[in-house]
Amino acid sequence: MRTVHSGIVDTLIGFRSHRVTPAVAALRQSDKAAHHPHGYMFKDVPEELDQDSEFDSVAETIALMDQYGIEVGLVSHSMDQTPEALRRYPGRFVGSLAIDGNRGMDQIREIVAMHGEGSIGAVTTFPAGVHPQIPINDKLWYPIYAKCIELDIPVFVAVGVPGPRVKMMPQWPGYLDEVCYDFPELKIVMRHGAEPWADLAVKLMLKWPNLHYSTSGFAPRHLPREVIDFANTRGREKFIYAGYFPFGLELERTFRELDELPLREEVWPAFMRDNARRVLNLDKD
Repeated sequence: MRTVHSGIVDTLIGFRSHRVTPAVAALRQSDKAAHHPHGYMFKDVPEELDQDSEFDSVAETIALMDQYGIEVGLVSHSMDQTPEALRRYPGRFVGSLAIDGNRGMDQIREIVAMHGEGSIGAVTTFPAGVHPQIPINDKLWYPIYAKCIELDIPVFVAVGVPGPRVKMMPQWPGYLDEVCYDFPELKIVMRHGAEPWADLAVKLMLKWPNLHYSTSGFAPRHLPREVIDFANTRGREKFIYAGYFPFGLELERTFRELDELPLREEVWPAFMRDNARRVLNLDKD
């Protein structure tokens, strides 16, 4: 039974919106049959807002965070509401920047500028979703990886077969072996399951100290068994909570299923709070 009811850090949360992100818009264009590019994977994707809606989605997310004991949420600047959320609720959100290695030095300059103004505490990559696609170990990412080490911020990397109907191999987890070898100081958090290579993801986490796994993109009941077993044994410090509201899951379902997750008692605080605080430097002066 889950024992952490406050101080939770959610490393993938957002705001219900009437505008899809540019990445989702591009994926919809490439898969015209899908209202949402990975909607076929989820039973009840949270609804988007009507175009003329004046609904306060930032306040909604804060209310949900308070309801479920989430103290801090990692939110992407791909959402229009993120700058407002950072301003209205200081300390409750950490900004992240979705990056594209195809942009070269322009991307590096943006990372440096946004970090300098306190707008971001992490970057995220979607190797199969940029155009053209860039494998995780491609050298186009390397200047970004080096800059993340210099700024002491983590990179959250989508791994495994992507939900959207795009080619999968840029996200093969095995590519992380080369990246971790070349950048042992880089804090990396795998996103979106790593399936069908969850066993490989576990082996790589065992090998590389700064490689982690977050639970984004999965209802808790469907998390890979290999990862749960690793968290319960040698991987307690590698396992990081991430919900998926409002991108694919309501928090009500996520927390209901978390209560049934077969984690050992001592794993819960690390999973729901401590590991994310360490990776995101939330306790740094």
